Amino acid sequence: MRVIFMGTPDFSVAALDAVHAAHDVVCVYTQPPRPAGRGKQPRPTAVHARANALGLPVRHPVSLKGTTEQAEFAALGADVAVVVAYGLILPQAVLDAPRLGCLNIHASLLPRWRGAAPIQRAIMAGDSETGVCIMQMDAGLDTGPVLLFESTPIGDDDTAQTLHDRLSQMGAGLIVRALDRLPDLTAQPQPETGVTYAAKIDKAEARIDWTRPADEVARQIRALSPFPGAWCEAPFGRLKLLNAQAVTDSGPAGTVLSGLTIACGQGAVTITAVQREGKRAMSATELLRGVGDMTGMVLR
Repeated sequence: MRVIFMGTPDFSVAALDAVHAAHDVVCVYTQPPRPAGRGKQPRPTAVHARANALGLPVRHPVSLKGTTEQAEFAALGADVAVVVAYGLILPQAVLDAPRLGCLNIHASLLPRWRGAAPIQRAIMAGDSETGVCIMQMDAGLDTGPVLLFESTPIGDDDTAQTLHDRLSQMGAGLIVRALDRLPDLTAQPQPETGVTYAAKIDKAEARIDWTRPADEVARQIRALSPFPGAWCEAPFGRLKLLNAQAVTDSGPAGTVLSGLTIACGQGAVTITAVQREGKRAMSATELLRGVGDMTGMVLR
């Protein structure tokens, strides 16, 4: 099957590998290189770098709204396009160009968590499970009918990173199954009830409010780990908190009770992984070895 692959970040790479191994990827579309690192030199996306390593042709238009870009896309004569975290809106002319349409790998159990940040929002909301859907794309925001789906529990120790990695691999396997069964699969319309939207994470959401209940604070920390990272101010500088569990201890909100257990509005959280500003990520034990006993310290 002739496939156009459209994706950008690390999440999309496993799917590219899987589709490339099973089908003929005629072109890879991704976001343009952007300045990165200290030198601010243009850096190809994760998908661009992997496509280069696989010897696949790559295109990175800034938009697909122009007639020239749409004509070039259609001229590839693809049977199907596979889209995963691409980052550009696909106009109707692009959606209609492949013989079997465009399939999207979406990291939630639709219609829950349509939109930009489904992994983070599922953890933050305290969902007990999430998953991956293979969706036939239409002009709406993640509104198309679903061809296949697979679910996975969200553990109390899951962060956005661990869930990201698991769903990436699940999506890679599921898209190959979907392609192998096209066009015999029957797409099921999404239910009209249970729709939620996963808004893009705002940096303002990353600062911890210790007056909130411990379970909410712990979920915030795990949902934003490793990026952008939930943070607070300690007397010795900013701390990014990367993993936490809610516990039953209590005390004045924001106060370190013992080790790196911090009181919240209700209950407390025990921090297990942290990062000081400008430093590498480390365990709570490593942090305390460097800064000393933090008991009684107030974090803001």
